[in-house]
Amino acid sequence: MTTLRVGGVPEHFNLPWHIAIEAGDFEYEDLKIEWVEFPGGTGAMNAALRNNEIDIAIILTEGIIKDIADGNPSRIIQTFVHSPLIWGIHVAANLKYNSISDLQNTKAAISRWGSGSHLMAYINANKQGWDTKELEFELVGDIDGAIKALKEDTAQYFMWERFTTQPLVDQKIFRRVGDCPTPWPCFVIAATEHILDTAHHDVRKMLKVINTETISFKETPEISSVLASRYGQREEDILDWLDITAWSQSQLTALEIENIQNNLLNLNLISEKLPGNKIIHNL
Repeated sequence: MTTLRVGGVPEHFNLPWHIAIEAGDFEYEDLKIEWVEFPGGTGAMNAALRNNEIDIAIILTEGIIKDIADGNPSRIIQTFVHSPLIWGIHVAANLKYNSISDLQNTKAAISRWGSGSHLMAYINANKQGWDTKELEFELVGDIDGAIKALKEDTAQYFMWERFTTQPLVDQKIFRRVGDCPTPWPCFVIAATEHILDTAHHDVRKMLKVINTETISFKETPEISSVLASRYGQREEDILDWLDITAWSQSQLTALEIENIQNNLLNLNLISEKLPGNKIIHNL
């Protein structure tokens, strides 16, 4: 039996993986999936891919493309969630910031350099017409670090997936002053070149199992209550999230890769665009 080490954030997007693991679906294909949680998000997973700590990552699209451009020896093997990610822009509930415009020339809390919270601060700043060269950042590690930084006013805002942070808004720890959707599919499945070279057929079998799960995921009986219970959400919020979320069983298109790289290049987050075959690997 082949073991594949798969990394992902502890968020509701990844429940299909847990359902398939717990049901033993991968074992039918003679695979053992060793799931590794990354509360720190994409920046932490990029480091783990580079350091051979995981073989596969369920990772933000813009984050892995930037890191591949920076030398990460990995490739995107499939889109996982095709719909955009809705990034909430959060401030401390008890402080004076009441709108996105109030945050110009303040400091963004980010989980890691190269993380989604880091890159999306540039996307949001560009959207607002701010000078992206003036952006400042406070490295906080994860959501707990962001709570501390915003409360102490060492950073003034934090961008994270809005449904994940909804409980913190409900508890009046954070206040959401706006949203910033990604202008591309939000999550992809990336694999190291090493695992693609040494276990190509096993990776293909892994995709077959997870794709079977995601095709019918929304039709799973009582899935909204399962998600709400497992991730500490209100069921009404989960239903809203399910309405706007679409999983994928296909590869990124050339147009999507071009759009993402153009955005990263325009924001000086990459130095040059790569050909598609340096970013994706078709199994």
